[in-house]
Amino acid sequence: MSAFDHWDALWRIGRDTTTGGYRRFAWTPAELECRQWFEEEARRRGLEVERDRNGNIWAWWGRPGPSAVGLGSHLDSVPDGGGYDGALGVASALAAIDLLKARGAEPSRPVALVSFSDEEGARFGVPCLGSQLMTGALDPARAVGLVDQEGMTLGEAMAAAGWDPGGLGRDDTGLGRLSMFVELHIEQGRGLAEDGAPVGLASAIWPHGRWRFRLRGEANHAGTTAMDERHDPMLSLARLVQGANHEAHRCCGVATVGKVHVEPNGTNAIPSSIDAWLDARAPDEGGLDDMVEGVRSAMAQPLAGGARSVEVVQESYTRAVHFDDALRDRLRATLGDVPVLPTAAGHDAGILASRVPTAMLFVRNPDGVSHSPDERITDDDCHAGVEALARVVEDLACR
Repeated sequence: MSAFDHWDALWRIGRDTTTGGYRRFAWTPAELECRQWFEEEARRRGLEVERDRNGNIWAWWGRPGPSAVGLGSHLDSVPDGGGYDGALGVASALAAIDLLKARGAEPSRPVALVSFSDEEGARFGVPCLGSQLMTGALDPARAVGLVDQEGMTLGEAMAAAGWDPGGLGRDDTGLGRLSMFVELHIEQGRGLAEDGAPVGLASAIWPHGRWRFRLRGEANHAGTTAMDERHDPMLSLARLVQGANHEAHRCCGVATVGKVHVEPNGTNAIPSSIDAWLDARAPDEGGLDDMVEGVRSAMAQPLAGGARSVEVVQESYTRAVHFDDALRDRLRATLGDVPVLPTAAGHDAGILASRVPTAMLFVRNPDGVSHSPDERITDDDCHAGVEALARVVEDLACR
C-alpha cells in the first residue's frame, strides 16, 4: 500500500483541467474542500481535530497538551500552482503517523499536525496569514480588513465560510503547547538535485517582502490622444519592471513584478491606473533594503508621458530567519549526513521560528520548478520524505 493512498482525493481538489495547475485560494470552495479533506483524514486516524481562532486546523496524535511536537504545512495555492507546494507537507505528516503506528510506535509527548491558513497570500495579498496572526506578527485589525480583487474582506470571507473573524490575533495558549515545529516541504530550487540527495535540511530563509506600486495616470482614447499629451501609467510600469530587474542583479537578489491590475483594461484605452506588486528577496536585510530603495528611487524620477503619481505601499516584510541550530543538529543526527541549505522561499515555519524552535525538511525537486503546474517530484522521493519525517517524529516524540 502506498504511503500516499489518502492523497488521491486531495489531488483532484481545485485543479484546473486546462492548465493542470491548482487554484486553492483562501476561504474559497476549493480551499474549504481541502480543509474538509484534512479533518476527515485526521479523524479517520483517530486524531482529535481542533480549529483555532486564526483559521488554522490542528489534529492531535496523543492527548492535546504542552510540550507537543508540531508538524505540517498548508493546503492553499498560488494561481495555477503545483500540487506539492504545501500539500506535500500536510500529506506527509499524515503518512508519517501511519508509518509509525504500523511499526507499533506510541507518542510519549503529543504530536500536533497543522494545516495553516492562507500561507501563499494569493487572495488577500499578505502571506502566512494564519501563522502571522498566531504569533502576533500581523495586526488582526489590519488582517480582517484585507480586501481581495472582488472587494470582499478577509473578515467577510471567513464569516461566509462559517468561521468567526472576531477572534483573530496572537494565540499564546496555542503557541505555548508547542515545544518545537518541523515543516516538510518540497524544495523550491535545485539544491538537493545538484547534491544528489532526496532530502535535506534548511539553514535559513532569505528576508523578503511585497510592495504595492500604485501608478495613477489619465484615461484617454488610444487612437486620438497625441503621444506627447499622454499620462500613461504603462510607461511607469515598464520602468518598474526594468528597475526591479536591474536592482536585483546589482544586489545579488531576486525581484519579480508578477501581479498587475490595470484599469479600465481596454485594448483601445490609455489606462487610468495600474496597481503592480513587487516581490523582492535578498541574502540579507541590508541587500533587500538597498534593492527596494533602488527601485523606489528609479520610480521617483520624472518620466515624460508616464503616470501622474506613484505611490508605494509595503504590504509585507519578513526578516531573515535562521532555524534553530540545536534542533537542526538533532535532526541531522537522526537522518545522517544530509545536505543543509538556505532558501529564498517563505514558509510558515519561518514565521513560527520567532516563537518556537523550528526546523524544515526539504524533499528533492528534480527540476527546481515551483509555483507552476510543472512542479513535480518522484514517488521514491515522496516516500523518502515520509520515512525521514517518521524517523524525526519517532526520535522527538516517541522515546
